[in-house]
Amino acid sequence: MEPEKDIRITLIGAGTIGLSFAVFHLSHLPAPSHLAVYDTRANADQYIRDSLPKFFSKDSTSLSRSDVRIATSLHDAVSNADIIQESGPENLQIKQDLWAEVEKHASKDALLWSSTSGIPASQQAQKMQDKTRLLVVHPYNPPHIMPLLELVPSPSTSEAVIQRTQNFWRARNRVPIHIHQETTGFVANRLAFALLREAIHLVDVGVVSVAELDKIVETSMGPRWAVAGPFKSYHAGGGPAGLEGFFNNIGETVQGCWNDAGKVNVGDGWEDKVFAQAREVYGTVDVAERDRITRRLLDVLEEEKGEKTQSDGPSKS
Repeated sequence: MEPEKDIRITLIGAGTIGLSFAVFHLSHLPAPSHLAVYDTRANADQYIRDSLPKFFSKDSTSLSRSDVRIATSLHDAVSNADIIQESGPENLQIKQDLWAEVEKHASKDALLWSSTSGIPASQQAQKMQDKTRLLVVHPYNPPHIMPLLELVPSPSTSEAVIQRTQNFWRARNRVPIHIHQETTGFVANRLAFALLREAIHLVDVGVVSVAELDKIVETSMGPRWAVAGPFKSYHAGGGPAGLEGFFNNIGETVQGCWNDAGKVNVGDGWEDKVFAQAREVYGTVDVAERDRITRRLLDVLEEEKGEKTQSDGPSKS
């Protein structure tokens, strides 16, 4: 599936994730009219046209919003689509019914993607005739900026669907990672939520405040993990002996932290304290500022990695 192909994409669901995907696809399709959006809310047409421009950056204002096709029925939305990408409610029954209906009207070759945050493809596909077609394509929010897509097949998903999906995203400079087995929350969220749980524990027991903990992350592992993930980071931290050397040096401290990790659970009673601090410090977060800074950070990383690749290339002498 090459970028030049006359691809037609249908997005089901016009929430935050759906509209963010819409902005991404608009910037990569040969014409905005090749994107259709279907949403069941009563005022979907006006809502989408009012909401979509808020996701555009200043450098993409030349993209047309008015040419996006707002589908009036599911049949109309999916019948001519090459890719059908669902970002609907996190409700298993809704997704099962949706995919069974999509399958009736979609082309036999259309790619079927769900951007669910946690409902595996194996459960979503239970009412489908051909369960090999469905693939979870889980983005990291916001997907029009963040490069990662977690491709999470069910045991029934065909290798051809996975490969075609990888080719699509790689051709658009995204990072599709094939997650090899279904697991709760997939991978990125599991990592993020593990840190969140320990963060809540440390605030709840009074070690730090919400604001102080965020500042610690923003001025330490945040920037570092933008350059290298935990394995590469600690492999570097071990010096010539690498990751093994790191554990030889401070393995007891690592184990001590693991032993003392917070055991907080949703509903344990920490919520009032932590939520109140978050409201007091941040109020309503300016996501436009977040997205602008994130985009600049990713641009710098791409530029630096590009320069390193050139400097490591073959000599011209």
